[in-house]
Amino acid sequence: MMKYYVEKYDFKQADKVEHQLRKLLERPVTSVEDLEKWLVDQTEVYDAIEEALSGHYIDFQCYSHSEKAKEAFEYDQKYIEPMVKRYEALLDNKFFKNEYKSLLDTDVYGEFIKSKENAKAIFRDENVDLEIEEDRLATRYFEITGSLTVDWDGDELTLSQAKVHLKSSDRETRKKAATLIMEAVLSEEAELQLIMDDLIKLRQKKAENAGLSNYRDYMFKKYERFDYTPKDCKALMESVRKHARPIQDHLLNEQKGDLGVDSLRFWDLQGVPNGQTPLKPYETRNELVEGTKEMLNTLNPRFGELLSRMDERGMLDLSARKGKAPGGFCTTLPVSDLSFIFMNEARHQDDLVTLIHEMGHCIHNDYKKDLPVGLYRDTPSESAELASMTMELFTMDQWDRFYKNEEDLKRAKKEQFSSIIDLLTQGMVVDQFQHWLYENPEHTKEERNSYFENLSNELSLGAVDWTGVRDWHRNKWLFVLHIFEVPFYYIEYVIAQLGAVQMYMQYKEDPETALANYERALKLGRSKPLPEVYKAAGISFEFSDNTVKNAVSFIKKELEELK
Repeated sequence: MMKYYVEKYDFKQADKVEHQLRKLLERPVTSVEDLEKWLVDQTEVYDAIEEALSGHYIDFQCYSHSEKAKEAFEYDQKYIEPMVKRYEALLDNKFFKNEYKSLLDTDVYGEFIKSKENAKAIFRDENVDLEIEEDRLATRYFEITGSLTVDWDGDELTLSQAKVHLKSSDRETRKKAATLIMEAVLSEEAELQLIMDDLIKLRQKKAENAGLSNYRDYMFKKYERFDYTPKDCKALMESVRKHARPIQDHLLNEQKGDLGVDSLRFWDLQGVPNGQTPLKPYETRNELVEGTKEMLNTLNPRFGELLSRMDERGMLDLSARKGKAPGGFCTTLPVSDLSFIFMNEARHQDDLVTLIHEMGHCIHNDYKKDLPVGLYRDTPSESAELASMTMELFTMDQWDRFYKNEEDLKRAKKEQFSSIIDLLTQGMVVDQFQHWLYENPEHTKEERNSYFENLSNELSLGAVDWTGVRDWHRNKWLFVLHIFEVPFYYIEYVIAQLGAVQMYMQYKEDPETALANYERALKLGRSKPLPEVYKAAGISFEFSDNTVKNAVSFIKKELEELK
């Protein structure tokens, strides 16, 4: 394993890490200048710890079959993270008791203080031990899903590699791929369901310890969702049902017609018609990176230069392989001053979009690194995903770098706009499914699967014929790693997608202004409330029925222009 991150502290000597935290706790703070310096020094210690924790997490995701990577990751979960959480609570108490806190500039520290007050209100020492078990269960999920492979005509493929065949023009090939993938997942269904059972019980206990009736309410506080409520999420679901669901049905019916099939099956969703081949924007990993770099350079040379530095420093693990966890993510490494991108590319259009998406996060991290308060770099996902989803759309007018054929370029753009409708509908399925899970913590596995199936039919995939494979539909949520690892992380995608569409509408009118607004918003990080961040971007942080209607109407018009 290549070493791409900095370990300032040897975690195996946990007492030395604790010494750094204890020094901060015991340090006298006798003026407002002392307090500000203390906060800066605290950030430096946290950064050093975060870099190593993130590095060990990346190692485990990249090599989930490695005993060494697993051992380091689990050691962190068992010893380092609980210690840091407890000291963070102690340091927060020290901050709140300091007489000079009231003299801090509220323009600079206002959001910091609000965040710390919220953290103090929900922290319970007994929850730290529960979180160790919670992390262990999530790790087990990744071990299982990362080790799944299928036999494809004698070749052992990861699920990410096998998914490429779902785009084939041959229906039997698509069906074979879908069957192998789903059978692989369902072979582990019993254990994955038990993991979910245990997570729900544990998370309910955490909520009760914090004096809350359910885990949903706990996570809304944990994520600092000060600007919207569970009721707003439900209203958003109804707007998506009203405006996006009809477009989704239309797109699925178009797909059925394009393929010339009597009924649209699960294995037909990504297939291409006879006579076409799946979109393949690049041949090699380096071609993907170089083409993306050129597009980013055109938007802003700083963006392309950032990708170059990351590539030179080994911060891009892009290719799928056995023993690598599924999915994709971007993680910041604050000491190295760069971000790491993890993904499972297989040379198709989704990979191009994923790299651009993750680079949006990296660009965001790059702009946030000089914020005066370290906490402000830990951005709410509603603005973090705005950065990444907007970048997908800002690059679209340059996709001809990857597609010289005009028809292929149109197909790629249609996929992108269709995926927005898909995200709105399926994103609300995942969000509302999680609300139900934790509002009804005593439910059974059968009730869980049935609720997901019904919700999916209502909002997203009701036009699909699941005859004979209904169990696939009922268990489709097992693929959503967020439900296991980062619960309630999904509504952010929907909110940010609506924001990104507003950004793209702005970009089509005036690219220069849109880019300036984009950069202005990214530089704020977490230093301002979400409505102010969105305002800096020149858009509105609101997801009313009218907002959804306007976004969907715009996407519908873009799709019609590609015909």
